[in-house]
Amino acid sequence: MQHKVAIFDWDGTLVDSVEHIAQSLHLAATDLGFPALEREAYRDIIGLGIVEALETLYPGITREEMRRIRDNYGRYFFAKTTTPQNVFAGMTEVLVDLKAAGRGCAVATGKSRRGLDAALQSSGLGEHFDLTRCADETRSKPDPAMLVEILDFYGIDAGDAVMIGDTRYDLEMARRIGMPSIGVEWGVHDRVVLGEYDPCAVVDTVAGLREVLGL
Repeated sequence: MQHKVAIFDWDGTLVDSVEHIAQSLHLAATDLGFPALEREAYRDIIGLGIVEALETLYPGITREEMRRIRDNYGRYFFAKTTTPQNVFAGMTEVLVDLKAAGRGCAVATGKSRRGLDAALQSSGLGEHFDLTRCADETRSKPDPAMLVEILDFYGIDAGDAVMIGDTRYDLEMARRIGMPSIGVEWGVHDRVVLGEYDPCAVVDTVAGLREVLGL
């Protein structure tokens, strides 16, 4: 695959942060008296914007309850800084080699702008991306709005880019606009779930990702 632009999800694709997010959500909600859920429930909504995630976890939640959980989640989540050691081994080199080959790199994430900006700096990955889009400045996955904005930035069609992600939301988002996608198995969803969304490939190693990307 020699697409002009590679668009990456963040959590669970580039950075090993899934368990920290799940634990932060669990603590933020149970502190306020919301019922504890199975860990898989917290993991399954990673990739959505925080509003959509909380509405899924706690149907019927009010705006005030959501605000309180969001504030509490921020305290837990930002207590830990994303470092270069949290980047999945080999992913920095993937970005470097894509750029060296003249291909664009972008991020489409369910994170907030505040969260992504902090992680871009502290992880050391920020310099590798031409553009990043977040759920709180456009629309949450699986709505493809952020992908459309990225395509407009580069002036390319959906078929000239590829979405790389670890969740069904990433791959469904790409499928809705006819963009090729690659699923990675080291994050939230497994090969069976990812395969339901017509990816070009599902890989379980960074070496496998490199091969599919033609690096």
